[in-house]
Amino acid sequence: MHVTTRLATYGADEIGLICGFHFDARQAGREIDSAAALHWLQQPQSEGFLWLHFNLAHAACERWLRGNLALPDDFFDMLRAGSSATRIEPAEQALLAVINDVSFHFNLQSSDIASMLVYAGQRLLITARARPLRSVDQLRAAVKRGGRFHSPQALLVHLLQDQAEVLARIVRDTTAEVDGIEDKLLAQRLQDNRAELAAMRRALVRLQRLLAPEPGALFRLLNRPPAWLLEEDVQALRESTEEFSLVLNDLATLVERIKLLQEELAAMLNEQSNKTLFTLTVVTVLALPINIVAGLFGMNVGGIPLAGHPHGFWLLLAFVAGFTALAGVWAFRKKAG
Repeated sequence: MHVTTRLATYGADEIGLICGFHFDARQAGREIDSAAALHWLQQPQSEGFLWLHFNLAHAACERWLRGNLALPDDFFDMLRAGSSATRIEPAEQALLAVINDVSFHFNLQSSDIASMLVYAGQRLLITARARPLRSVDQLRAAVKRGGRFHSPQALLVHLLQDQAEVLARIVRDTTAEVDGIEDKLLAQRLQDNRAELAAMRRALVRLQRLLAPEPGALFRLLNRPPAWLLEEDVQALRESTEEFSLVLNDLATLVERIKLLQEELAAMLNEQSNKTLFTLTVVTVLALPINIVAGLFGMNVGGIPLAGHPHGFWLLLAFVAGFTALAGVWAFRKKAG
């Protein structure tokens, strides 16, 4: 019964809460359910802060968020708009963000990328997504391993670092695949990998297009950070942004490398096709004289020349051989030209 209930609620509880954690200065994060989280939020003097992670595919999720949490209107505007444009901005003593991330089952063939809404206040971190994402799953694993965090903003920084780590792993794995294709190409073990390279490039370009605005959004925030944002969080955000920018540069370099490899592969395949076509042309040219002569002498009509000559066959053979030699010389001169 428990398993059936979990499947019916898309891996969340009855309000769409996937996981919840309570943090304080004395211990690592401990899991709580939606009822305990609501009770904690109703106590203004409660110590520590909460992280609540929601599934937006759940029908009751938005209704519970509106009815029980004092979230700014901008959060619900972004939720209704469903925008995938990266945003990180201050709003009412908190940070609001739209973060793009790869799906949990991401591969370079599907290139599934989804957005996640983030609210990081003084006592509360809210993350909400419609599909499972890798970065937030890594953050949850880090919390379960006993990671300690002093503020919701510190959790957000860790989430951004996990995002950069996921992207770096994708770039690293793709680079290894591209290296293998390039090695085969250099070793003249030619294979038509154009479809594979095209899928890689398409997925990476989409990643680049959706994730590229994130460092700019963070740098704009860090140029004028809110007064309530702790200095250590500002520094951690700056380091995370620089790391993410480096990974994006590696991604752009990899996309350009794949493009050049596609062009080189296409040129080599085109050259191979030209060689095959030339061979077929030479065979056709060399066979042309004997086909013409055979066709003419195969006509069962009177007056065929050399029919009564004692050396007619050898004369005709010499003529065909000479004509074939001339055709071969002409064909190979055309190739050299």
